[in-house]
Amino acid sequence: MSLSACTSISPAELEARLRLHRLPELGPARFKKLLEAFGSASKAISAPASAWRALGLPLACAEARRSSEIRDGASHALAWLERQGQHLLMWDQPDYPALLAQISDAPPLLFAAGDPGILEKPQLAMVGSRRASRPGMDTAAAFSRTLAGAGFVITSGLALGIDAAAHQAALDVGGQTVGVLGTGLENFYPQRNRRLADAMIASGSAVLSEFPLDAGPSPSNFPRRNRIISGLSLGVLVVEASVASGSLITARLAAEQGREVYAIPGSIHHPGAKGCHQLIRDGAVLVETIEHILEALRGWQRLPLSTETPTETHPLLILLHAAPHTSEALAVTSGWALSKVLAALTELEMDGRAVCESGRWFARVN
Repeated sequence: MSLSACTSISPAELEARLRLHRLPELGPARFKKLLEAFGSASKAISAPASAWRALGLPLACAEARRSSEIRDGASHALAWLERQGQHLLMWDQPDYPALLAQISDAPPLLFAAGDPGILEKPQLAMVGSRRASRPGMDTAAAFSRTLAGAGFVITSGLALGIDAAAHQAALDVGGQTVGVLGTGLENFYPQRNRRLADAMIASGSAVLSEFPLDAGPSPSNFPRRNRIISGLSLGVLVVEASVASGSLITARLAAEQGREVYAIPGSIHHPGAKGCHQLIRDGAVLVETIEHILEALRGWQRLPLSTETPTETHPLLILLHAAPHTSEALAVTSGWALSKVLAALTELEMDGRAVCESGRWFARVN
């Protein structure tokens, strides 16, 4: 929500939440403990220090809450929210992303630049090495283009390498993409991707961060960032990663959150494939085509796609009732672009009207 949209939160409560959010050593669990104990952030801020200590909170939290630095930071955030296209999502408000709210350590506050409405659309995370090979970058771009064309929002961490390739490819086909930062939105890192982030915001995509606006890069921030990437998404696709890659952290978090994990295999001689091979040995879905991803996602409810026609008279179902087809063959027979075919097939599959087996699509008879 932008400042003007914070109708269910009083100005005093909003300012108090922003102050709590800036306190040292106050993560999601402690933030929620304070709200549950006192009933509101406003009451928590004004409670005696002894009450905070009784909750087991660090002395640094209790002492810092009334400091001028904390107050000034909250005031700056309120001013930031007054500008167009800048929003604050709160874990107990209706515009908070539903999937993210399911994870145990969901961030209580999320700063968002761009269109936060896309966070309720089906998202797929794509992650991988910051020092990716050219074939890895090309693979990431190809999958991102196809998935974005099929109606999925591509979510990643706006890092160099695979992340940037996935974001850019989604934009290239007019799709939507979400970047989750490990810094504050006003202290962007890495700066080399600043222009990409601006393009995402301008095109109706979004850039998010749970950190205060001025927070700088810290090694501990990025694993925390990764749980948001996986938490927002139906699944995580790891394109290329070494065994020491942070992408494996994202994949592990995704598995713990009950999300699908996918990995693209590579040469046994390429160090950048070893992380993906480890994930596959651990149970990740081996992915060679987009159909492998869609198959694993069967059963998820999807939002309507603008490219689809009503399923009762769907032209693709007419073709599939006549004979099974590959998606490529359907594109040729129907005269539709492959991205439009994939978008429609995805919705038909989620509705239980079509199924993909061994690379061919079949109409389901109810």
